[in-house]
Amino acid sequence: MHMADALISPVVGGAMWAATAGVAAYSAKKVQNDLDEQKIPLMGVMGAFVFAAQMINFTIPGTGSSGHLGGGMLLAILLGPYAGFLVMASILVIQALFFADGGLLALGCNIFNLGFYTCFIAYPLIYKWITRKGYSTGRIFTGAMLSAIIGLQLGAFSVVLETLFSGKSELPFGTFVMLMQPIHLAIGVVEGLVTAAIVGFVWKARPEIIEKAASGKALGRVSIKKVLAGLAVVAVITGGILSWFASAYPDGLEWSMAKTSGKEELEASGGIHQILAAVQEKIAFLPDYSFKVQEQETSAGDAEPEEAWPAVDAGTSVSGLVGGAMTLLLAGIVGFCINRVKKRNKAGAV
Repeated sequence: MHMADALISPVVGGAMWAATAGVAAYSAKKVQNDLDEQKIPLMGVMGAFVFAAQMINFTIPGTGSSGHLGGGMLLAILLGPYAGFLVMASILVIQALFFADGGLLALGCNIFNLGFYTCFIAYPLIYKWITRKGYSTGRIFTGAMLSAIIGLQLGAFSVVLETLFSGKSELPFGTFVMLMQPIHLAIGVVEGLVTAAIVGFVWKARPEIIEKAASGKALGRVSIKKVLAGLAVVAVITGGILSWFASAYPDGLEWSMAKTSGKEELEASGGIHQILAAVQEKIAFLPDYSFKVQEQETSAGDAEPEEAWPAVDAGTSVSGLVGGAMTLLLAGIVGFCINRVKKRNKAGAV
């Protein structure tokens, strides 16, 4: 559900950048209440894991479409809503800048759509409400499933509204929304299952992580080495190998666009769109999660070669490993800087 710049106007893009910056600043301030040295590596490893997981598109049977894990609910449950939002922002910044996944103008939209609704609406109003009487396998499953579905539904509807306010006549509201919501409902079910499975694993291994995230408390002396090691190993395997098995079908957004307008991608207008596209082209050293290749001209009669599956590709593996490492580093730096500010403020107050 990564929006391209062509889907939004500069006004909408700017407004969503401002809204996202405001939420990020608020999160950076509020996360100081429960941030400590223990949570910083967890933020980094969770960022790397979600980055890798988002590379794997799974086929939605009978639709010709695919979806991928959003990860917002998972981040909110394990890190708390404020740290979760900041880590999601870190993931999407790395993806947009260095892998050309999602536009730079649309970056504010993408962070808001994937991070805000899950961390600040679905998590506190649905997941925490379901688990308010205590944690059990059943409550975790129900909470993760419903919150993941609703969070993704809100994010998908937000995409439709953003294109509507941008005046994209190629994507009429009625048709577009009737395609976006059902396909993302199916994607949300899969996301809910994955989220429930991972949260269940962490709850059995270290229930304090989930309980302290829910209560807004620092991890303190809770040992999380085994959880960190497990998530790190899975992130490496996912980004380095399992990413080969991603579905070749268009994702839910591209599929909905194709059904609505006949195109999986819209052409950008001029001005700021072209400027940002040029900037992104220069910065992204692994566009579309692969090595840059020289475009070759094909004659009109030549057929496009069919892509093999699994798509065993060194560029994909390098992208998964490098992107995961970059996300781990950025999320860790964000946590470290906020923690330094927290300590400095405490020292100044004494």
